[in-house]
Amino acid sequence: MTQTTEPAARDHSPPTGRRAPRRRVHRAWIVAAVTFVTIIGGAAFNALPGLLIDPLHAEFDWSRGEIGLAVSVDMALYGLTAPFAAALMDRFGIRRVVVVALSAVAAGALASVWMTAAWQLMIYWGLLVGLGTGAMAMSFSATVTHRWFVARRGLVTGILTAAGASGQLVFLPLCAWIVDRHGWRPASVTVALAALAVVPFVWLLMRDHPADVGLAPYGGAYVDKPAPARGAASRTVRVLFDAARTGPFWLLAGSFAICGASTNGLIRTHFVPSAHDHHMPITAAASLLAVIGVFDIIGTVFSGWLTDRFDARRLLAVYYALRGVSLLFLPVLMAPSVHPPMVFFIVFYGLDWVATVPPTLALCREQYGDDSAIVFGWVLASHQVGAALVAFLGGVARDHFGSYDVVWYAAGALCAMAALMALMIRRAGVPVAVIVK
Repeated sequence: MTQTTEPAARDHSPPTGRRAPRRRVHRAWIVAAVTFVTIIGGAAFNALPGLLIDPLHAEFDWSRGEIGLAVSVDMALYGLTAPFAAALMDRFGIRRVVVVALSAVAAGALASVWMTAAWQLMIYWGLLVGLGTGAMAMSFSATVTHRWFVARRGLVTGILTAAGASGQLVFLPLCAWIVDRHGWRPASVTVALAALAVVPFVWLLMRDHPADVGLAPYGGAYVDKPAPARGAASRTVRVLFDAARTGPFWLLAGSFAICGASTNGLIRTHFVPSAHDHHMPITAAASLLAVIGVFDIIGTVFSGWLTDRFDARRLLAVYYALRGVSLLFLPVLMAPSVHPPMVFFIVFYGLDWVATVPPTLALCREQYGDDSAIVFGWVLASHQVGAALVAFLGGVARDHFGSYDVVWYAAGALCAMAALMALMIRRAGVPVAVIVK
């Protein structure tokens, strides 16, 4: 007699004594979070210059042009350091470079407490802080994004770009209150302590490459960590020379210079003293800049999301055009108190503040591949040179004309130029035109 047996049922339960593995947060997001906090700590100093123009002018009788020159040195070095910082991170690692940079920012901010001459302002604010913040500039976030992410690069770029605005949001009202109640020196000490507080997070949680912890980048395949790149400075210069032979580089650099002129150089440096000229309290003007920081976060993250889905050139053109129009209305909005039209300007400008970064970085990646972080560093250098020129010239214009009106109108016209330049950048897949010299 033959006995038939039913096939045994398959056991889908996990083996005895073992639990089904949990999905952990990918280490890339932890590195991105540390980068976000680091940029906030480094950006704390950027909240100060606009708040200190009037106090330094009153205490030392330095002209606004002299103070603006020191700020412009800071901004120029910030930009010129950025491309070398990207190469140094390739050579020595992200952690080491960022820790040294945070220490330089803290040293410059602390040393400024004892300054008595304008040249010292240029050394402490311009040289030390400029070099330190430059090493943590947008090329830092570009390097982290390029190494740790394949998917969601546009979104992460937007989030990390918004970190600077978050620092502004946190430190502007605080520093304004400190300056108003206790003077500018305690505000400078606060910034130094903020930079030092970030150092342990960087040293303990930051990693230079996914391969350091045996992981693939988020959304990509595992790749071995490349050997440290020697000759960082020469590579940085070589990448510049190669990129400078292409038309897209000059269009990106020129438009981003105007971006810097109309944000860091103009609004961040001169909005508070301009509002104060119209008898607005310094704390109210600083609070408006902080509101820009709130909407900057929203606008930049949303811009990163848009960059993953739409033509980056068209996005840039829209951003610059809208920014230019808004600046033309600003002179008639200045008043002794905050009113609805000014709030509308602040919200609108905040959404557009650095929304330009994700599409600009995307275009650098599209055009220059593995060298994109260094190329973006040079494009960022142009951003800061534009900011430096307007930080200085804006102060000179105020000394000469007695108001900032001409500066607002000129910046609006420049933004219209930047919109046209963005549309002239070649599309992906079109051969790069090489400039023959």
